[in-house]
Amino acid sequence: MFRWLKLLSHHSHSGHLRAHEHTSYLPLLVVLMVVGLLLTTFTAYASSGPGSGSIGLTGTVPGKPPTVAATITSPTDQKHFTSSPITVSGTCPANTLVEVYKNDIFAGSSSCTTAGTYSLDVDMIIGKNDIKAIVYDALNQPGPDSNIVTIYYDFLPSQSSLLTPLSFGGAQLVLNTDAVFRGTFPDQDLTVPIDIIGGTAPYAVNVQWGDATNKVVPRNDNVSFTTAHAYTKPGTYQISLQATDSLGRVGFLAVAAIVNGQPATATASTTPSTDTTNKLLTLWPLYTSSVAVVVSFWLGEMREKKLLAKNNLAGPVYTKPHTV
Repeated sequence: MFRWLKLLSHHSHSGHLRAHEHTSYLPLLVVLMVVGLLLTTFTAYASSGPGSGSIGLTGTVPGKPPTVAATITSPTDQKHFTSSPITVSGTCPANTLVEVYKNDIFAGSSSCTTAGTYSLDVDMIIGKNDIKAIVYDALNQPGPDSNIVTIYYDFLPSQSSLLTPLSFGGAQLVLNTDAVFRGTFPDQDLTVPIDIIGGTAPYAVNVQWGDATNKVVPRNDNVSFTTAHAYTKPGTYQISLQATDSLGRVGFLAVAAIVNGQPATATASTTPSTDTTNKLLTLWPLYTSSVAVVVSFWLGEMREKKLLAKNNLAGPVYTKPHTV
């Protein structure tokens, strides 16, 4: 630093300025150019950010839906059953949600494991059941349908003694919901709408939330209703619904619930924007002044060199010596 300052000084004896090429103006101009570039970049970055009092938002851009379908490996096609529910299992793209349908009626949902498999208990309808599975990604985008497996639920009169006190004869009891892939946050209520189809009132619906808690909801009719629960931790939970009517008929349904991590609270703040503006209002005038000072000194030196050169061309000035 002190060496650069020395380059700007006069010769110690002659009083003449050093030649322009021996000064530090070129390094100074390079430094000013670099500082100007950094300042311009900082200004552009600050102007592109959120304004005063604004809130920055982030989002997820939807990608392509799943292209690989789930498969049903169990049960096998054309198989007959004499009890319900049954277990439906198969393969699926890892970390997706699998929905199972019986005769195009929602029968339940389960998350696909990291190993690419799923397993779900499904309540059947008396008679023929066409079972299929559909995978969904985190944005609830469906993939292709799986293979369709046709199975049969056969209820025989001879089974009545085995099913006592439960009876599946007569009007069958079926549970339904549209609470597929419902998302919530810890300590916030997750509401599940429930439809009771068939059976004979009154009903008792036992809801097992998958976190070692359950709730029994009594119903005097089969009008749609909702039940709610708050989870304390994020994760994927399997909700099991079981309804019983006055004649002992039973209906079963299982759905997956997604509990996300607790989101950060978005707040508006004017402090960062104000501080950035104040810095820019200070830095730009200082930078402009620095450039003006360097240019002024350079122009002054050029003028001084021209004057010295002009005086040299005019020849030496004769001065009469003084006598003592």
